[in-house]
Amino acid sequence: MRTIVVTAALALTALVPPAAALAPAGPAATAAGPVRASGGKLGECGAGQLCLWAKPDFTGARTLHEISAVDIESCVPLPAGTTAQSLANRTGRPVTTYQSAECGETGEFETYPGGGTWTPRSPYQVRAFKIWES
Repeated sequence: MRTIVVTAALALTALVPPAAALAPAGPAATAAGPVRASGGKLGECGAGQLCLWAKPDFTGARTLHEISAVDIESCVPLPAGTTAQSLANRTGRPVTTYQSAECGETGEFETYPGGGTWTPRSPYQVRAFKIWES
């Protein structure tokens, strides 16, 4: 019985993250970019920007879009032949990404809140987006 209790306590200890990882203090910075408390890297994306990466986990070519350069609530297709597989929405507004280059709702689409959403792996190839008024 004692062995079972000790084994269970050790297993539970291994699952609980250190107190520092639980602190709500935003992403830490490293030379390679911001880091989540869990250790995975977040993509570099400034306030007021929508950042799209060609590959998962914020890797590959990155494109930046700002509200001042985009027509609100208009479909913005990515350049022909390019797609995005990860994104960060720091626009302060909701952003919908589309599998369709025409923002068609017959394909996959997803809306991300604008307060700071990092998505390391989109469930589909992003080919267009819309930034919403609110």
